[in-house]
Amino acid sequence: MGASNTEEWALAGFNLAAFVRATLDEDLGVGLPGGGHDVTSASVIPADMRFAGVMDSRDAITVAGLPIAAAFFQTLDPDMEIEVLVGEGVQVGPGTDLMRIEGNARAMLTAERSALNTVQHLSGIATLTRSYVDAMGGKATLLDTRKTIPGLRHLEKYATRMGGAQNHRMGLWDAAMIKDNHVLVAGGVAEAVRRARDAGVASVICEVDRIDQIEAALSAGASHILLDNMGLEELRTAVALISGRVPSEASGGVRLDTIAAIAASGVTYVSVGRLTQSAPAADIGLDFTPL
Repeated sequence: MGASNTEEWALAGFNLAAFVRATLDEDLGVGLPGGGHDVTSASVIPADMRFAGVMDSRDAITVAGLPIAAAFFQTLDPDMEIEVLVGEGVQVGPGTDLMRIEGNARAMLTAERSALNTVQHLSGIATLTRSYVDAMGGKATLLDTRKTIPGLRHLEKYATRMGGAQNHRMGLWDAAMIKDNHVLVAGGVAEAVRRARDAGVASVICEVDRIDQIEAALSAGASHILLDNMGLEELRTAVALISGRVPSEASGGVRLDTIAAIAASGVTYVSVGRLTQSAPAADIGLDFTPL
């Protein structure tokens, strides 16, 4: 792709340039006494030296984050030549070349860790997500959660999409989710849902942990029922009671070895916090060659 066209990559609500700059500044110690530079590269590598580099996968992965990696390198060397070889969300095998770069050696070395950390983390999430999607066998739709690292929500939820999931609500602003504490204060499921509806909230997700709460939530106007920590038989009973009136979601303690049966219960969605909480980093390397 030549100069990588990272300016064409965007996520609503996410400032790529600010993220890249803040990440690099953290690594460089900008604002700290003695900070603001890569002491190793500046003292060891000639200023005009050039490197070529290849980023590759060491394991089978689902790719996510390559445009962000390109942005790290091009922030420090705007003339860096970058060729992204694999599309986002693509599954690749071990030894697959993901990106080729050529440019200023100091810039490459300074940006290397930030670029790799990001791609390894996001590809790890995408890879784990894909394993859950595959295990579901098309029986329901996988959702992520708000259990993300502070400051990385947009990127982590992007990575789950690359792995084949859909995003649950992005935050506290785009849907109401009524949970047990809201119900406790409101005095009941129906009253909590009614208050959200009366406030003009369009999307009202209501969490229930008992079958007898479902009809009350639906009658009050819930637009989505979250079935919390229910067993398989209870899930099937709940799905039958909801009868397609609104989407249903199974949530709570879902694991890779249990998700197939949960998805087969008839629910519309299954949400999994582990996608962003527990994904191991993908094994991705970056090797340089002096020019």
